[in-house]
Amino acid sequence: MRVLLSTLGSRGDVQPLVALASRLKALDVQVRLCAPPDFARWVAAFGIPFVPIGPPWRRSAAPGPRAAVPRPSPARVRQLAESSIGIQFEVLSGAARDCDALVASTSLQVAARSVAEKRGIPYLFAALCPAVFPSPHHPPLPLPLLGEVPAPPSADNRELWAANLRHVNDTFRAPLNALRAAVGLVPVDDVSDHIHTDQPWLAADATMAPWPDTADTAVYQPGAWLLPDERALPTELATFLDAGGPCVYVGFGSIAAPPGLLETALQAVRAVGCRLVVSRGWAPLSLVDRAPDCMVVGEVNQQALFKGVAAVVHHGGSGTTTTAALAGTPQVVIPQVYDQHYFARRVSALGIGSEHPGAVPTVESLTAALGGALRPEVAARARAFAAVIRTDGAQVAAKRLAATLRA
Repeated sequence: MRVLLSTLGSRGDVQPLVALASRLKALDVQVRLCAPPDFARWVAAFGIPFVPIGPPWRRSAAPGPRAAVPRPSPARVRQLAESSIGIQFEVLSGAARDCDALVASTSLQVAARSVAEKRGIPYLFAALCPAVFPSPHHPPLPLPLLGEVPAPPSADNRELWAANLRHVNDTFRAPLNALRAAVGLVPVDDVSDHIHTDQPWLAADATMAPWPDTADTAVYQPGAWLLPDERALPTELATFLDAGGPCVYVGFGSIAAPPGLLETALQAVRAVGCRLVVSRGWAPLSLVDRAPDCMVVGEVNQQALFKGVAAVVHHGGSGTTTTAALAGTPQVVIPQVYDQHYFARRVSALGIGSEHPGAVPTVESLTAALGGALRPEVAARARAFAAVIRTDGAQVAAKRLAATLRA
C-alpha cells in the first residue's frame, strides 16, 4: 500500500505531511511526498521519497511587506491559473503512479483531485486551518496569489464567502474544466467544493483552532500533525539562554519579514527588559547590532527553544503558533498573509498572547504588544493552555487513513 502526500507552500505546510508520513511508515504504509523543491534534502533525511513540484517556494520570501505587492491583472491571474493547473496535473500524475490514495493539503492544488479521479484512487483533502472551509463564523482566508487582503472585522462573513467562492470559480473553473475535458473527465460546477470534498479533514488542534460548526460532523479533526524534534540546542545557544535575563524569540520562518523588523524588535525587546534571539529564516534576518544581548540562530529545535524564552514573536503560521502554544510560552503574532490572520486572532482570543495591530510593527507598537504578552496572567494562561494541546494528531490520522485503505 502506498500513499501520495502533496502540498504547495512553505515549511509550515510541508512539515505536517512529513509528520503524517512518518506515522504512516510506522504502520507499514509506503509514502511519497510531493512538495516544492526547496524541501527535497530535508524530506529525504526522513527516508521519505520526494517528488518536486513547481518553482522554488523560497522566491515568495523576498523582502518587503505583502501589502506592497501589486494586484495581478485578470489576464495574469488566468495565465497563472492555467499554468499551475497544467503543471500540477502533469507532476502529480507521475508521482501518483502505483499509489493507492492521494492526500492533498492547501487549496492551491486545484488539479490534485482530477489526478486521483483519472487514476481511479481515493482522494482526501486536509486543511491546516478551519478558515480554509466556508463558515459564517469566520471570514475566508485572503489569497496573496489573487492580490487579496484581509477583510475588516465589520464585514459580513456570508457575503465575504459568497464573493470568495465566485472569485475562485471565475479564476480556476474554466482552466480546470478544460484540463478535465482533455483527459476525459466530467466538468465541475464548484471548484472549492471539488477541491475540499464533502468530508474534508482538519489537521489542527481542536482547542487551538476548532471547527466552529459543532453540528457539522462532515469535517474530521484528528488534531495537529506535529513532528517530534529530539535535537539538542546548539551549545552556544543553550549557553546564551542561561547567561542572563529573559529572552524573546523573533522569527518569521520561510516567509518574508516586514522591512526593518529586527532593528525594531531589538529596541522593543530591550524596552521590556529582555534579550533577543533571532531566527534567520528565509528573509534572511540578520542584525547590525552585535551587542552581547542579541544572538542570531539558524535551523534549530523550536520545540526546545520556545520552552527557554519568555515570549515568541512570529508571523502566525499554524506550525509555529501550535509549537509556541505547546511550549506554554506567550506569543506576539504579527500576521502577514493567509491563515496567519486567523491564528493571530485565536492567540488573542485564548489569552495566550497578543495580536499585533498591522503587518509592519513600530518600536512603540511592538513594545506594547510584548508588554501585554509578558504580563504574569498571560504567561500563566499560556502555561495552562499547553496542557490541553494534543500531540497525537498525526498518529490518529495515520491510523484512520491506513484502516480506511485496508477496509
